[in-house]
Order: sequence, then C-alpha cells, then structure tokens
Amino acid sequence: MRSHWSLARQLLVLQLAMLCVLAGAGITFAYLDAQRAVRENAVDQVHAVAATVADAPSVVAAVTSPNPSATLQPFADRVQLDTHVTFITIMSPAGIRYTHPTPALIGQHYIGTIDKAQRGGEITETYTGSLGPSVRTVVPVFDAGHRVIALVAVGITVEAISAELRQRLWPLFGVAGAVLVVGALGGWLISARLRRQTRGVAPDELSNLFEYHEAVLHSVREGVLLVGRDGRIGLCNDGARTLLGLDGDPVGRDLATLGLPDGLAEAFTSAENRAEELHLTDSRVLLVSTSAVRSGGRSQGTVVVLRDHTELQTLTGELTTARGLAEALRSQAHEAANRLHTVVSLVEIGKPEQAVEFATAELALAQELTDRVVGAVAEPVLAALLLGKAAEASERGVELTVTPDTVIDDATLGIAARDLVTILGNLIDNGLDAAVRGTGHPKVVVTARSDEGGLLLRVTDSGPGVPEDADVFRRGWSTKAGDGHGLGLALVGQAVRRYGGTVDVGRDGGAVFTVRLPRQEADG
Repeated sequence: MRSHWSLARQLLVLQLAMLCVLAGAGITFAYLDAQRAVRENAVDQVHAVAATVADAPSVVAAVTSPNPSATLQPFADRVQLDTHVTFITIMSPAGIRYTHPTPALIGQHYIGTIDKAQRGGEITETYTGSLGPSVRTVVPVFDAGHRVIALVAVGITVEAISAELRQRLWPLFGVAGAVLVVGALGGWLISARLRRQTRGVAPDELSNLFEYHEAVLHSVREGVLLVGRDGRIGLCNDGARTLLGLDGDPVGRDLATLGLPDGLAEAFTSAENRAEELHLTDSRVLLVSTSAVRSGGRSQGTVVVLRDHTELQTLTGELTTARGLAEALRSQAHEAANRLHTVVSLVEIGKPEQAVEFATAELALAQELTDRVVGAVAEPVLAALLLGKAAEASERGVELTVTPDTVIDDATLGIAARDLVTILGNLIDNGLDAAVRGTGHPKVVVTARSDEGGLLLRVTDSGPGVPEDADVFRRGWSTKAGDGHGLGLALVGQAVRRYGGTVDVGRDGGAVFTVRLPRQEADG
C-alpha cells in the first residue's frame, strides 16, 4: 500500500531514526571506551599500591618478625583507606594471609593465583575470591638477598569498578539525551518549513506533479521562460528554444550570452508586466508577454511567454497589400466610371471623334504600365504588387515609376514570394509616405532586376530623406508620430538577413533603399 505521508513527515521520521541510531552507537562506543578506561585505571591503581607496599621497609621487617599480623594488619588498613582499594592482603610465600579486610580470614590460605609471584614475577587477573570478583595484582616482597619472603595482593572488586563506571556514564546519558532533544527539535523545524514549501504533498504526488509539469511545459507550442533576478535562465521549454533559435539547453546561462536582440533581452528582464509586445529576431516575429514573479514583496524573476507571430504578420502584410489593391481598384473603377460617362456624354452631344480620342488616350496610359510590368516581371505576385502599388500611388497623388531596366526573368530565384512582397511592399509603402511628406512633386522610382548573382531591388523617393546614423531597421523606429509604426522596415531587415542579403540606405534628394538578395540554391 502506497504511503500517504507527506515528504516533510517522512523526512522527520528519517531524521529521528538516524538520531536514535547515532545516539545509540555513540553511547555504546562511549560505554565500551569508559569501561576499558575504568578497568585500565583500576589495574594501574592496584599495581601501584601493591608495588609500593611490597617495597616498604616496614613490611620487609614485619614479615620476618614472630607475629607479622600484629604489625601488618594496622598498616594494611591505613593504606587501604588512603588508596581506596578494596583489599590489601600480605601473605607468606606459601599463601597464608598475614592481613585481610575480614580479620577472621587471617591465617587462612589466599584464594587466587600466586605461582608466578612465588617465583619473583607479578600477576594481574580478575578472580573471584572471598570478597567476590575483583581485579587484583600479586607482587613479591624481596629481602636484601633478593629472595621472596612474602607476597602482597591488592584488589578492587568488580562492583566498585562498575560503580565508578556508572558515575562516568550518567553525564554521557545526559549529553546523549540533550543531543536527541536538540536534534528532534531541529528536525521538526526543518520538517515544518519543508511542509510549508511542499504544501504537505506526498513524495509520489510531488513526483506526479513534476512529471505533469514537464509534460505540459514541453508539449505547448508557445515558448515559456523563467528569467531570474540575476539575468540567468531558470527554465526554458522546447517551444522557447525553437522560437529563439537557441542551440542546446540555455538553463543556467546568462541572458546576455544568448545573442538576443537588445529590445527582446530588455523585455525579458523588465520589472513591468508586458502584454503581447511585438519583437523581431533574425528569423521570426514574436509576441512577448512578461509577468514579474514576486515573493515577500520582492521580485524573484520574470515569466516570459512567447508566441510565434511570423506567419500571421506575413499574412497581415499580404492582406494589407490585397486591401490596398482592392481600394485602388475601387478607386480606378470609380475613375473609369467618370471617364465612361465623359465618353458617353461626348457621343450624346455629337462629338464622337473627341470621345474616341479621349478613351484611347486613357486606355494607352493604363495599358502602358501594365504591359511594362507584366512583360518585365516573371513573378506574378511581384507584378501584381507593383500594379497595386501604382494604383495606390495614383490615388494618393504620387507618381510611381518603374524603371525601364526592371527585368525579373527568373521566377525561381529561391526566394519566397511572400518575402518579396514583404521587402518590396514595405519599401514602396515607406517611399509613398515619405514622398507625400516631401516638398515638390511627390515621386517614387522602383527598380527590380535579376541576374546571375541574384536579385536587386531599389526604391527611391522624393521625400525628406533618412537622418544620418539612424537605425531605420530597428523595430519601433519611425518618422511618423503615434504608435503602430516602425515595423515595416524592421520586417524588411529581418527578411533580408534571413536570405543572407544586404540592404543599403542612401540619399539622392530623398531616401534610396537598395536591397541585394543572393540567388538561393535549391534543396536536394
């Protein structure tokens, strides 16, 4: 059965279990170390006392007297009291006691191992004697001739050693208890904070949430980014990488290293919320929406949503061109109706010769431009664009001229027709607007010529020209007041860069825009 404990509760239980294991292991090791230390201390103590008693001159003298116990028993009691040992037994080389803490046992045989001491050595052992189990040391007493004349046994009972060990363990238990309490409190605080941050979600639920988050994030077509306060990318889905043309995963990289246009990078880090701002990259038109993420009143970063507006912008441009052409045709139809009425009126008043002359002159002017454009431009979309712009120019009172050297005899330059409409259509629109604002007779001259190297497009107007050092292809740059301008030339620059071409801006009375697009190699 799957556990429904939250991650915070599981972490708390794990921390408490680890604390208990560590505290238990620490107490065990400390107990073993204290036990060893207390035993070693007891061995050292009984050995030191036994050696001191054996070397005492009064002991050497007493053991050779007729009644050794009379002298040695009081001496042993004093030393035992001063050194805090359990017993001091002085005996003959045969093991008969001269002294003992229990006077009734004096004169009886010593209980323990003495053979090595009888030969002049020393013995340290744990043995159960008349006072119970004890740690004892037996050393020999030598006379002037280095003969063993007596034995001295000094011991501390195991019970006394255990009592000392317990005294040492109480502080250890206190420290272990304090560690457990502090550790449990710290674990509870960490668990409480984690519970707030994870909102009490269980690990399996948290895993599912993460998987759903990843699936949704990388399946949507829109680009989603999270930019931190330090300008680093914290999150980037597949859609954002595609729309921004990024290679590899940009998470963790600084925004300045991604090579984005300045205006786009500025929008990503803006503290103000932005809704569907239009921005251009080298290959796309993007709608950018940003929302600041705030926590505790402070900005933690920016969530950026990107939508591809390239196709829609292209279609919008084509629709605008079609609308312009329709308006021009409507205007021409209205003008043609006026001219037809004029012809009919001339016939009605009995002047057919003047009617024929008037109709022929108007037809020749309209047909001349149509024949020139259709005969010179093999790309039908481009030819229709030029005819539509000519009609629009006529309606606006601008003379639009297509130069005689305009020849596009190859409709398969590898350049998409919609991109040609974007480039030439925006340049002509910009020229018409500039010519209307200029002084003198408004005029726009268009040249479109193809050769082995590619395509040349040039639009010259009689307007006021372009200011020096102006970044005319930056989105938002415009000489016209109000919002909604400054996109046409930016789209021109984007399309030219996409095909690896160049665009130059010059002055010849007005502005001169010259675009050169290399011939595109066919795929395959």
